[in-house]
Amino acid sequence: MTSDTERFHSRLRVRMRARATDENNRASSQLELLFDLTFVVAIASITAQLAHGIEQGQGIQTIAPFLQVFFAIWWAWMNFTWFASSFDTDDAPYRLLTMLQMGGVLVLAAGVPAAFNDGDFLVVTLGYLLMRLGLIAQWIRAAVEDPTSRRTASRYATGIAVVQLGWILRLLLQQANLLPAQIQLASFVTLAVAELFVPMWAERHRRTSWHPHHIAERYGLFVIILLGESVLAASTGVAASLDAGGVSGALITISVSGLVILFALWWIYFLEPIGEGLSANRDKSYVWGYCHYAIFAVLAALGAGLEVAVEQTGHHLEVSAATAAYGVAIPAGLFLLSFWAIHRPVITHQVVRSSVILPAGVIVLALPLSVDLIGVAGVVATIAAVCALVVGVTIIRRTSAHQSN
Repeated sequence: MTSDTERFHSRLRVRMRARATDENNRASSQLELLFDLTFVVAIASITAQLAHGIEQGQGIQTIAPFLQVFFAIWWAWMNFTWFASSFDTDDAPYRLLTMLQMGGVLVLAAGVPAAFNDGDFLVVTLGYLLMRLGLIAQWIRAAVEDPTSRRTASRYATGIAVVQLGWILRLLLQQANLLPAQIQLASFVTLAVAELFVPMWAERHRRTSWHPHHIAERYGLFVIILLGESVLAASTGVAASLDAGGVSGALITISVSGLVILFALWWIYFLEPIGEGLSANRDKSYVWGYCHYAIFAVLAALGAGLEVAVEQTGHHLEVSAATAAYGVAIPAGLFLLSFWAIHRPVITHQVVRSSVILPAGVIVLALPLSVDLIGVAGVVATIAAVCALVVGVTIIRRTSAHQSN
C-alpha cells in the first residue's frame, strides 16, 4: 500500500507524459473548473463594455475592440484546454503554472475598460503575456519530459514565443504612437492568424493526444459560463430598470423571454453528441475548435443585447427600439446558424436538422424588422418562441425515430 508520504510526493512532482486518448471516465479536473472561474471576470467585463457601447449609440464602434479582446480570452482558454487534455499531470509545477495563467486572465480583465474606452491595450497585452508565459513553460516541460512529444511540444513553445514577440512589438509601436490607426486592425488580424497557425504547424510531425469526450465537456462548460454571463447581464438590466421606473408588462416579458432563449440555446447545444463526433473525426478538430470562436462570441454578445433590451424597455435609453431588438436577434440568430455550420463537418447525422435550425436562424435575424409593430418585448418573445420551437421539434423527431426503431 502506498504511504501518505509517497502519495504526497506523487502530487508534488509527476513526470509529464502524453495522456491516453481513450482514457476511461476522463472528466474536467477541479483545477480546470477553478481556471474557468477566472474567465467569468473577463467575460463579464467585456459584456458590460459592449452593452454600454450599444446604450451610447456606439455599438458598431464597440464591436472591433469586443472581438479583439474576446479573441485573447478565447484563445488563451482554448490553448490551456487542449494542452490540459493531452498533458495534465495535476502536480505542483502544473498547478503553479496554471495559477500564473489565471493571474494573467485577471490582469487582462482589469485592462478591458481602457481597451474599449481609450483604445489602450497595454494592460490587456500584459495579461495576455502572463498567460502565454505560463503556457510556454508547460510546453517546454512537456518537451523535456516526454520524448515522444518532444518535437511537437518544442514547436508549440517556439511558435507561441515568436508570435508573442509580435504582440509585444505591436504594443510598443502603439505606445510610441508609431502604429497608424489604419494599420492597427490589420496588425491584429495578422497576429491572430499567426496564433491560429501555430497548432497546425506544431502538430505536422505528431498530433497531441487530446481526449475527445474531455474536450467536448470542456467546451460545453465554457458555453455554460457564457450563458451564465448572459443571465448576469440581463439581471443587471432588470435591476437598473426597476430603479428607474418599476415593473411593467414589457419588462416582465423580456425577462422571461430572455431566460427562455438562454435555456433553449443551452438545450440545443447539448443535443448533439459532440464527443462521439470528435472521436470519429479527429482530423477535423481544428475546424470545429477554431470555429467555436463564433459560438462563444455571440453568446457573450447576447448577454449585452439582453441587458440593453431590458433597460431600453424599463427606462427608455436613447438607443432606438430597432437597435435594442437587433442586439438580441443578431447573437441568437448567428448562434443557430453557426451551431449548425460548425457541427456539420464533425457529426455525420446531426440531431438538430438543417431543415429546422436554418430557417429558425433566418427568421430570428429578420424579426427586428417588425419592431415597430410588436415592440422590443414582442421581438424578444418571438425569438424565444422560435428557439423553443427548434428544441421541441427536435425532441419530437428524435422520440419518434426511437419509437419507430
